[in-house]
Amino acid sequence: MSVTALIVDDSKLARLVVGKLLRQIRPDWALAEAANADEALALIAGQRIDVALLDFNMPGRDGLALAADLRAARPEMPIAVISANIQDEIVARARSVDAAFLPKPLTEEILSGFVSGAALRLRRGSP
Repeated sequence: MSVTALIVDDSKLARLVVGKLLRQIRPDWALAEAANADEALALIAGQRIDVALLDFNMPGRDGLALAADLRAARPEMPIAVISANIQDEIVARARSVDAAFLPKPLTEEILSGFVSGAALRLRRGSP
């Protein structure tokens, strides 16, 4: 089963860092990128996206608002919200839309835990 992960962050450098870590963990996964929530929703409307990694702090709609939109459209999709803002309220809001919360700076170990769970969730959801 081929998997496509979407990385959404307004920082190109942050997208590169997350993409590099993801390629180290799952070199078999395809990657797609978006700089904001609107680009992400347009991508999801036009192609199959299996996993989403969303920056919390973005201009326009933040990562939690995007996570809520994605959850409504794709209830089965593994979603992670990534942020250096590790406040209980943000972590709780991420969990309220069934999204994982990953703290920045993102490490291979932290991302690997999410990716393992996401891969398992995708396998269970596939026919």
